[in-house]
Amino acid sequence: MSTNSNDILSWTNQDPRESQLFNSWGVLYRFQTTVSPSGQSVTTLWRAIRPNKEDRVAKLEWAANGGLGRVVIGKNTLPMSDLVRPDPRIYGARVFNGPDGLQYRWRPSTTSPDILLQDANENVIAFFRPTRLTRYQIGDVYGELHFIRTAGAGTVTHPPIMDTVTVTAMLYRFCMAWNL
Repeated sequence: MSTNSNDILSWTNQDPRESQLFNSWGVLYRFQTTVSPSGQSVTTLWRAIRPNKEDRVAKLEWAANGGLGRVVIGKNTLPMSDLVRPDPRIYGARVFNGPDGLQYRWRPSTTSPDILLQDANENVIAFFRPTRLTRYQIGDVYGELHFIRTAGAGTVTHPPIMDTVTVTAMLYRFCMAWNL
């Protein structure tokens, strides 16, 4: 699977809740987690829209025990668990419904350490690739998120889908790290 280098985002930090995704143009997405005085953890996903200007894509409100809580994406609020529902047909797979109403699946590759994102027709439209630790000025990189621009319907790099892919990739990584 080859992707244009601008469709590959380097992902900093082993904890995806406090991380950045960047390419040669700079930081495209940024996860920022804050803890309120009451102990509530909230992760905000920001998307760069131009230099020094970001839009809030999503707000993830974690459960009091640190587990999955609820997510606000645009005007929609839903349980985080809806974005990482276990797929009983494939070990380690998680499914979610995209903003287009179609079902998508994150699943481990059978031939590599990659985590594949499949569309409703089982086309691989994106994947997360763990990498050896690489140090950058922006931060230490532990993986790459690849978007396959021409796969499936060809919409994976369009903002509503790309934003949802980024949120669900973060939640998938979180669930795998904590065995949720």
